Amino acid sequence: MKPQRHRWPGSRRLNGLPRDGRRLLAGLPGVRWLCALLLVASLAAQAAGITVTDDRGRVVDLPRPAMRIVSLLPSATEAVCALQACERLVGVDRFSDWPQQQIQALPRVGGLEDAQLERIVALKPDLVLAGRFARAVDRLEALGIAVLVLEAKEMSDVLRVLETTARALGLPGAGEALWQRLNERIDAAAARVPPRMRGQRVYFEVAPGPFATGEVSYLGQILHRLALGNIVPAALGPFPKMNPEFVVRARPDLIMASERDFATMAGRPGWAQLDALRSGRHCVFSDAFFPVLLHPGPRLGEAAEAITDCLNGLERATR
Repeated sequence: MKPQRHRWPGSRRLNGLPRDGRRLLAGLPGVRWLCALLLVASLAAQAAGITVTDDRGRVVDLPRPAMRIVSLLPSATEAVCALQACERLVGVDRFSDWPQQQIQALPRVGGLEDAQLERIVALKPDLVLAGRFARAVDRLEALGIAVLVLEAKEMSDVLRVLETTARALGLPGAGEALWQRLNERIDAAAARVPPRMRGQRVYFEVAPGPFATGEVSYLGQILHRLALGNIVPAALGPFPKMNPEFVVRARPDLIMASERDFATMAGRPGWAQLDALRSGRHCVFSDAFFPVLLHPGPRLGEAAEAITDCLNGLERATR
């Protein structure tokens, strides 16, 4: 007996693509071509099934594009929505906050440390997007739920994560297109950095501890693309916990932090004497906006623009 193959309902496969998709492509020139191409790719994926490899090196087989997705990472939530598939989300982690209008009514299922297993299972997902350290991964997989583990530390990782997510959605190539648009925004932001700000050495605090942005992190690489230096060398890792005395000795030209963390800096031993604090050479981002700078996903172009806007503000203030 020959093995049965899944067929896309109502169509015959021709040259690897459903006939419906081939008919759609005919006669659609210009800007509509890309949209049509992505749709045809989705039709083909649904006909053939999908195989993706996650950041554990584990192969994940999906019989069809994921249509009921639970996201346990804010960056994964943002990626799904930026890929125009927000309606496929059926649950998100407690920290996902964008796009607010589309996800505000979705069930919240915890986070990396305390994902609510029973609630996730009740949502009947065909795919869960999780980080490497999510505790629920093994238990979800034991229950037969497909889990895609994704992690981005560097900018090159962001490309891989976006395209892997797009393929799981049945939209191969859409992640690379999104990556291209993201990079164009970063390049445009870099072109606006004032000449006098180029080469300035930055201390960028990402969390209490204090934890800082290192040169090798995606955020550190954005600083480099904006022609800024970094007092935290690559040898310390992407987001190391810093000795406060290290920062005092490094004497950064600029300080960047959230409102919450910046408010504590002057009270740290020796920090009140830092020129960057005394002379107002700092970029302080609202607590509401700060996660945009920390999520390694499709909004990193917006993050670069915010940093450049601050640099231009500092330039104007010193004229």
